[in-house]
Amino acid sequence: MFDSLSDKLQQVFRNLRGLGKISESNVSDSLREVRLALLDADVHFKVARDFIEAVKQKAIGQEVIQSIQPGQQIIKIIHDELVALLGSSHAGLELTGHPASILMVGLHGSGKTTSSGKLARLLQKQGQAPLLVAADVDRPAAMDQLETLGKQLGLPIIVRRGETDVLRIAREAIEFARTQQRSPVIFDTAGRLQIDEPLVQELVRLRDLVQPQEILLVLDAATGQEAVNVATHFDQALHITGAVLTKLDGDARGGAALSLRAVTGKPIKLVGVGEKLEDFEPFHPERMATRILGMGDVVSLVERAAEAVGLDDAKRLEEKMRRGQFTLEDFLGQLRQMKKLGSLESIVGLLPGGSEMLKQADLTKSEKEFRRMEAMICAMTLQERRHPQILNARRRVRIAKGSGVSVAELNNLLNRFSQMQQMMKKMGKFQKLMARMGPPPPGMFRR
Repeated sequence: MFDSLSDKLQQVFRNLRGLGKISESNVSDSLREVRLALLDADVHFKVARDFIEAVKQKAIGQEVIQSIQPGQQIIKIIHDELVALLGSSHAGLELTGHPASILMVGLHGSGKTTSSGKLARLLQKQGQAPLLVAADVDRPAAMDQLETLGKQLGLPIIVRRGETDVLRIAREAIEFARTQQRSPVIFDTAGRLQIDEPLVQELVRLRDLVQPQEILLVLDAATGQEAVNVATHFDQALHITGAVLTKLDGDARGGAALSLRAVTGKPIKLVGVGEKLEDFEPFHPERMATRILGMGDVVSLVERAAEAVGLDDAKRLEEKMRRGQFTLEDFLGQLRQMKKLGSLESIVGLLPGGSEMLKQADLTKSEKEFRRMEAMICAMTLQERRHPQILNARRRVRIAKGSGVSVAELNNLLNRFSQMQQMMKKMGKFQKLMARMGPPPPGMFRR
């Protein structure tokens, strides 16, 4: 995500951090590199020009705080302007009334159907009861796809094959939502390869009928500046309330994300960051700015962890660790919970300096090692996982064959696990000793 832009900005920042003082000359040189990086990321040229001008005015007119290096101060200005460019604050969905309605609009191939399913999943996790409606009467494959997504989510879906009147489908969907207490109603609408008048008129009639609280334009992030032109056309016709950027994980440039708010005045509300139904998240300008600038996104990482690991489970695990009762069964649970956070690459990418770490580390190899460890533990019986000391030579040969590894690899895993257990026991004893001693007397560590 924004890999190319982030790399180029990191190089500019390395030069900025070395500045002894701020002058119009060295600021202009650095910002010229920033401008080229933005243009190379397919940011709209007017947006890039205005962004650089705003940073330059603030940087040159800024008094340098003595405790901060001049270069660091310019980086802070760039960060603040980037946040403002992306939308300043998170713009959530406004879903009032019952049932509330959401129109998912966009060109063919932008990811409307998949995003409709992902949005339903996100709202479902928030305790809402969404209803999916296949309102694309031109493409039977879209109905099949949405029906499959609805089954995966365990959600009701309105599909009327052979029906050509979108308004009739919409009326039926709204009535169903009222009687079944479903809200919001998510309409997956038709798209075209390009904007045409029949498409626009169909969407306008649908909008006027259902009076949606949200009209979300689904855009492929890889389309760059063209996405902004599409957004402008759809906004003029439908008055969109916001945008959904898809395939942000696969786009190294991200110019659409940086241009959309400035050109259309409409916020990015949601982003697709992967292929799974869970790979869909609210768009936070502040967090996205820190990611682009290579500062990571620890807040999002903590939120992912909190969602994957329940508080009760975390407390139970902590207690077992302190008592030295952590088993291979618990270790297997930890490996699986870590997988819920996403790939190692996505986790490391959220850490400060993560982009640099990704260049140096072979995470593909680490992912394979995790999978092999999981396979070895899964090949054990429940008793063997809880009491690895019973693993004699015969059992080890069986487990190695069952998991497709060598006995040496299995022995290595068991040795490392044993060392970890010993360390946990020592830490537990140390904590008990400190608890018995009580807090240190006042002034004990004072010189």
